[in-house]
Amino acid sequence: MAMTVHVDVVSAEESIFSGLAELVIVPGESGELGILPRHTPLLTRIKPGSVRLKLPDQEKEELIYVSGGMLEVQPDVVTVLADTAIRGADLDEARAMTAKQAAEEAMKNRSSDIDYAAAQAELSQALAQLQAIEKLRKRTH
Repeated sequence: MAMTVHVDVVSAEESIFSGLAELVIVPGESGELGILPRHTPLLTRIKPGSVRLKLPDQEKEELIYVSGGMLEVQPDVVTVLADTAIRGADLDEARAMTAKQAAEEAMKNRSSDIDYAAAQAELSQALAQLQAIEKLRKRTH
């Protein structure tokens, strides 16, 4: 049996995943982080994107969209504290496309720097959701 690490992915609303994984890939601020069991302790912010989990005895990775948050790594526990977390299978492509279009429109018609920053954040989240959906499609084909 392969070595595993306990992983918790939680959002403000609920616990999305709690279990063992052989590998955890998280979208860190400076790029993707690959975490294996017994990883050195780490605390970092994460950006919108896909958390991918290689679960024991499963070929396909589990995919969870996160909109940002914090990652804490201890040798035997990985905790993803996400602002928002959605299981890959629960992502809604139509809603993500609508959010993307609305954010792009808001960026074009900005009335203040605050509106522009909010629109940029919404666009980043919508694009990350669409990328997660695309990853899911590639896995199933």
